[in-house]
Amino acid sequence: MINWARKFLYRIFCGIALLVSVYLVIDFLTSGTFDYRVFLMFLLMVIVVIWGIIDWRNNYLMMQQKEKELKLYKLYVEPLEELVKDIRAKQHEYDNHINAILNMHLTVDTYEELVKQQSNYITEAAKENDSRRYLPLLRISDKVLAGFLYSKIVRSPSYIQTEVVVKNLEIISGISEHLLIEIIGTLVDNAYEACDETFHHILIEVDSENDKIEFLIKNQTDNNIKLETIGKFFEKGFSTKSEDGKRGLGLLRAKKICEEYGGEITVGLEQIEEKKYVWFKVVV
Repeated sequence: MINWARKFLYRIFCGIALLVSVYLVIDFLTSGTFDYRVFLMFLLMVIVVIWGIIDWRNNYLMMQQKEKELKLYKLYVEPLEELVKDIRAKQHEYDNHINAILNMHLTVDTYEELVKQQSNYITEAAKENDSRRYLPLLRISDKVLAGFLYSKIVRSPSYIQTEVVVKNLEIISGISEHLLIEIIGTLVDNAYEACDETFHHILIEVDSENDKIEFLIKNQTDNNIKLETIGKFFEKGFSTKSEDGKRGLGLLRAKKICEEYGGEITVGLEQIEEKKYVWFKVVV
């Protein structure tokens, strides 16, 4: 509240000082008592006031950006910390599984039966320890991005299979954290929304080159989708989910933000074995 009051009083002061300066200059001109030295003094005052307003505005915008990034950090690093705790808690359980597998030969009579039981045991244990698949996210330098992706993955429908590939642990980007999350969040949300129980596979790749992040996401799609359709994804109001023109704005905004910071978003189709994927790639 105190900071708000100071900002408000500062605005009032700058406004009054500017109005007084303009009034005095006009009064000097109309009364015939104009003096260049006085004029220069008031001109300097006006410049100082304008500079102060611009400087305050820049600082205010910077503080807003920092506040957004701090909120993102608190929001998305917490799920990542939960993943670390979960993995640590399961380490003892993992050691028990190893011991059980190593000593399983003591309880079976034939080699074939040993192979069968070990295979079944490992399969079940792997299902229970599913969180280990996302260990690569723990290692990347951008913890906010890692926490964001992990939170999206664990909250996705159970029928969706997400594969994560990290190609570079040092993630560097030329864009602020909250804008990066907005762009990638749009792509991730669209990919998950496009999945169903038939087309349920998603691949995420995270890389960084030349001081830019390279983020790729692929989602399995209907084999009947055409290049003409995906070519319209960035058009205003276009959406495969709705025809009312109220959807499809997220991709357009993401593309504009990328271009504003010298990046780009590309889209395409890819055939992997018998499956077709729509992919989006962000470089920014």
